[in-house]
Amino acid sequence: MTREPKLGEFGHAGDDHVVPFEVASLDVRGRAVQLGPMLDAILSRHAYPEPVARLLAQASVLTVLMGTSLKFQGKFILQTRTDGPVDMLVADFSTPDALRAYAKFDADRLAALEAEGKADEVSLLGSGVLALTIDQGAHMQRYQGIVQLDGITLEEAARVYFRQSEQIPTDLRLSVARQLLAGGVEQWRAGGMFAQFLPQAPERMHMPDLNGGDGDEADHGDHPQDDAWQELLALLGTIEPTELVDPMVGAERLLFRLFHEHGVRVFDKVEVADRCSCSSERIEGMLRGFTAEEIADSIENGSIRVECQFCSKVYEFDPADFGSVENESIVAPSDGSV
Repeated sequence: MTREPKLGEFGHAGDDHVVPFEVASLDVRGRAVQLGPMLDAILSRHAYPEPVARLLAQASVLTVLMGTSLKFQGKFILQTRTDGPVDMLVADFSTPDALRAYAKFDADRLAALEAEGKADEVSLLGSGVLALTIDQGAHMQRYQGIVQLDGITLEEAARVYFRQSEQIPTDLRLSVARQLLAGGVEQWRAGGMFAQFLPQAPERMHMPDLNGGDGDEADHGDHPQDDAWQELLALLGTIEPTELVDPMVGAERLLFRLFHEHGVRVFDKVEVADRCSCSSERIEGMLRGFTAEEIADSIENGSIRVECQFCSKVYEFDPADFGSVENESIVAPSDGSV
């Protein structure tokens, strides 16, 4: 049972909660998060090799930070498709709180890279694309931003996305670690923070173009130069990777360390849960879209078995319900469609 803080006490969001924040004096808004047990459950479910787990953990943190900023009922989907050993990462966040994630990789190519000591993030991903999709529902148009993944990390690719797609000065930090618990048990943890420059003051709205902004280089008259965004970048640059994942630091304490001189305000925490959106009804609907031949090819030992690649739950169906015959089992799509 969670104890509510008493008057004068400061409550901490803790693991698996996003903390929105504002630094009004710098015209900065952002979000910070530490993922613990929820992330560990997602990664442990598939027993991913460590390099793969680290990549998927980063993708999960980025998805949570961006997905919890949605102001409507919808879904935020992150997906990579590359030619590297880890050829696909998928993470999606469904409002208000559901995260799921999955990685596809070539075990032999991964082992070869590890043997050569070259299993860094860039080599694991290879070349391809990062797609960031905002799905506003069945009757609304999807918005998708595409970033080339060619010699850059997920964190760097996210910066490119904000610069190209949102044109809002944005910076972020991601970190992943394994925590040693009592009894020698290890648990995956990850943390992240992103901040955006959203000026309200007239002098800042008339600044020359910033990295990622949409201003121009015209003469802005008597408006003074302002280094608020550069100061924010300098402060974020002081974050140690361990601070983002250390449960003894936490999101609020880290925000205070960074911005106490400017004053930082935190808003109500947003919970994140390990919750898959698959269901028997949705998969049955998918199967009803199959042709008779496809249904026949999906039968094994007299039934149709579908395994969700996100949560590993297995659904079983009677072929007679689809008017078909026999062959092998199928696996649910891993692109967020189930």
